Amino acid sequence: MKGTLYLIPNSLGAGALDPVIPSPVRELTASLDYFVAENAKTARGFLKLVSETHALCRAIQEIEIRELNVHTTAADVPALLAPLQSGRHAGLLSEAGVPAVADPGADLVRLAHQQQITVKPLVGPSSLLLALMASGLNGQSFAFHGYLPTEAAQRAQRLKQLEQRSRQEKQTQIFIETPYRNEALLEAMAMQCAASTLICIATDLTLPSEFVRTQPASVWKRALASGQAPDFRKKPTVFLMLA
Repeated sequence: MKGTLYLIPNSLGAGALDPVIPSPVRELTASLDYFVAENAKTARGFLKLVSETHALCRAIQEIEIRELNVHTTAADVPALLAPLQSGRHAGLLSEAGVPAVADPGADLVRLAHQQQITVKPLVGPSSLLLALMASGLNGQSFAFHGYLPTEAAQRAQRLKQLEQRSRQEKQTQIFIETPYRNEALLEAMAMQCAASTLICIATDLTLPSEFVRTQPASVWKRALASGQAPDFRKKPTVFLMLA
């Protein structure tokens, strides 16, 4: 009988897991001795936090963790599922939030389906959905685009395209950025978007420093001009837009 691939969510920042990862999820995680994760070191850090409330089935050093990240080739992915073919359960662990969403784990999940391996998603925080919930923007129709171009002209063009799509379809547009470029992206949105286009900034979700604010591009533009940018430098942030 084949094992099950459990999709295990992680917290969205440092700190205890109790507020964001349900106890049953932590209990199941503690029962596994094989994980696929983007980074083995941070995965062990997560398991150490799990062990504070639920005893692990083995010592952390004895738990097998294989990496799946940007350096993993397509030819290497099938080997990650080999233990499940022999009946061993596995956990796909995200660096932050839920696996396979803005995360390299989707390829492994798709292959698991192809190999008739049961895939079971577990409950946990998604920064994208939390941001959408808190934004007040359209939650009936939305699209996530990942990262926008970093080159200024290309980014401006992409923002114009997404704003036009949002206006035509009444659809919320969602994207993220490398934290040290948060300021540049907000400045570009405030400059490129129409004055009435709503822009939401959602930073450090689920953390004590959480900040969520939705206001028109014109208001963001004035705030930035007066040096009143949000405190989101080098902090994980979700950007949302509705024209």
